[in-house]
Amino acid sequence: MPSPRMSAEDRKALVKAMRAKQRAADGRKAWLIYGTGGVVVASIIAATAFVVVGEVQKQETAKAEAARPVEGVQDFPDQSRNHISGPVSYPRNPPTGGDHAPVWTNCGIYTAPVEPTRAVHSLEHGAVWLSYRQDLPKDQVAELTSLAGAQDYLLLSPVTDQASPVTATAWGKQLSVDSSSDERIATFIKKYRQSPQAPEPGAVCTGGVDG
Repeated sequence: MPSPRMSAEDRKALVKAMRAKQRAADGRKAWLIYGTGGVVVASIIAATAFVVVGEVQKQETAKAEAARPVEGVQDFPDQSRNHISGPVSYPRNPPTGGDHAPVWTNCGIYTAPVEPTRAVHSLEHGAVWLSYRQDLPKDQVAELTSLAGAQDYLLLSPVTDQASPVTATAWGKQLSVDSSSDERIATFIKKYRQSPQAPEPGAVCTGGVDG
């Protein structure tokens, strides 16, 4: 506090100096508060931007992969899709589309052949049907089971009298390979599962019939 013996001018100078000191202290405190807060906000913005940019790049990569053709895939456009109650004679085994049963096969893993007309209905909903010849070695069946187990909209089953050891089928698309280890199987699934080439992508693949 100013001394009583100080002159009025000295007291004014002292008070002015004390106020200046207080303003400087307040300024440093404000810088610490707002400056640190600014650094935090800037860090959050930078981290968010990094995540957003990474997600955009991931989406662009996925689009590029989806646009890239899968070697060996056969295309069967313009297939009918009427609901029928009886059997259908399909030109391919397994079928790639066409008229089918009113109820679909629930997506999942089957160890016995499923009804083709119901499986085709699953394809219509955007499912991929991964099928194998009934004499496929057990270790290859296990590999396909492992691949299918973690994915929805995927149907795995043996198919009676199927010509190739392993076949991946989507609506209007089909890939036949000699082994479960063929890398194109996973690429096919990624490209065509819930792909817009299916007539009804996103329609349910549950609540139908098992098998």
